[in-house]
Amino acid sequence: MNAIAAAARPAAETAHFDVLIVGAGVAGIGSAVHLTQQCPGKTFAILEMKDTFGGTWATYQYPGIRSDSDLYTYGYRFKPWVGPPIASGEAIREYMGEVIEEYGLAPHLRYGHRISHAAWSSADKLWTVKATRSDRTSADFTCNFLWMCQGYYDHETPYMPDWPGAEQFGGLLVHAQLWDPKTDYAGKRVVVIGSGASAATIIPAMADKAAKVTMLQRSPTYYWCMPNANELADRLHQIGIDEPTIHRVVREQVNHDFRELVRRCVEEPDAVFEELKDLIRQHAGEDFEFEPHFTPRYRVWQQRMAIVPDGDMFAAIAAGKVDVVTDEIDHFTADSIVTRDGTVIPADVVIAATGFRLKVMGGIAFSVDGKPVDFSQTVSWRGMMFSDVPNLAWMMVYFRASATLRVDLIGDFVCRLLNHMDQHGVRQAEVRIPDADAHLPRLPWIEEDNFNPTYLKRDLDKLPKRIDRPEWRDSQDYWYDREAWPLIDLDGPEFVYDGVRAAQRLSEVA
Repeated sequence: MNAIAAAARPAAETAHFDVLIVGAGVAGIGSAVHLTQQCPGKTFAILEMKDTFGGTWATYQYPGIRSDSDLYTYGYRFKPWVGPPIASGEAIREYMGEVIEEYGLAPHLRYGHRISHAAWSSADKLWTVKATRSDRTSADFTCNFLWMCQGYYDHETPYMPDWPGAEQFGGLLVHAQLWDPKTDYAGKRVVVIGSGASAATIIPAMADKAAKVTMLQRSPTYYWCMPNANELADRLHQIGIDEPTIHRVVREQVNHDFRELVRRCVEEPDAVFEELKDLIRQHAGEDFEFEPHFTPRYRVWQQRMAIVPDGDMFAAIAAGKVDVVTDEIDHFTADSIVTRDGTVIPADVVIAATGFRLKVMGGIAFSVDGKPVDFSQTVSWRGMMFSDVPNLAWMMVYFRASATLRVDLIGDFVCRLLNHMDQHGVRQAEVRIPDADAHLPRLPWIEEDNFNPTYLKRDLDKLPKRIDRPEWRDSQDYWYDREAWPLIDLDGPEFVYDGVRAAQRLSEVA
């Protein structure tokens, strides 16, 4: 990994690139590979704020850090995954490092570059990107196309509720995103606040060393206890099938099974919940009680399930290593947390697994022809481009499916768009709402009844708008997108090239 990092620090910057990719996490690295494969003549660089690659897997260092998606779909389609389906953060970083090495990406990486401004000029058909390096020197770049893969949350300032009395707590109070892996918690009373994927990971990882771990949640989450193995992959390995074939087949199997699960969550949610309960009982015992701690207030399709590989959290609960408290926090004392109903929870270490702060477009100041861009006032085109913002694509994750599935789809689309522009000799591409749809009301980015996690509802006003047309919204449906996106007409009514609607341009050429 050090060799990769060293190779990514060139002595001199190249000022101009055809494409700038922002972010060296899973999305940025995957997008770079798609660019090299599908647009081999394009020059590009990857600008990364951190001093290393990895994105989320470099940010989070809490105990047990692991994926919340299986690696057959979270892994790239072009790089077989050969480990267990749910992987540690370290294993994922190693996998990404192999991708960087195998595809020769190290010379394209620019670590320690914090972008402050990005300005588009229609006269020059260029983005000018201003950044500051880790050594506080400035670095300016220009590019024809900007590919934003920087993530959707703030990697430096997580969401921390303002709990009464927190300032008088004498132990360690830290957000999971800021956890120092050198922290010694052996023999200490640990309270983990939260019930999502981070909490479900931290709790079993700390249970053996801590004197006691208490899970303190405001409201329950749905948990999916699944074996950390794939039976089909294991069988194909046994009979000697090659890794690329295994990866492709198992990837499709997982996608098929998950699509069926999503359908059933909508059509028969009560039956799905009973099945989830049965899986939990396999690790927690037949007499395990689901009230009040493990019966969520929302329907099973409205938020992402938290995967519990091999049921490790429930095994720790059944073994008496973990207590669960469901209530809101009233206040902190010097050595405890007191809940609304008066329960006192002694604590030496408190970890807030309370989510993140949404950060649209990395908090970068954007402008188009001298006018500031407020992305909350734009309209999302398929969740990856914005109305009236030229030569820019955005990588937003899937919330129910693996994020990397979207990396592959957007990679294919962006490369097809870039090649289309080259074939037709145009330098500026953007999407505009057709005049016939201009009267339609602007709606929130996503329907809350369809997906409503707290972190999204808290900052929904920061996200782009949608209108009531399939192409002018983020479907958040991988299985729909994988069928629809390859059929997108790049000369459709929403596309504008060099300031001219595609249909008008075609008629003038004809």
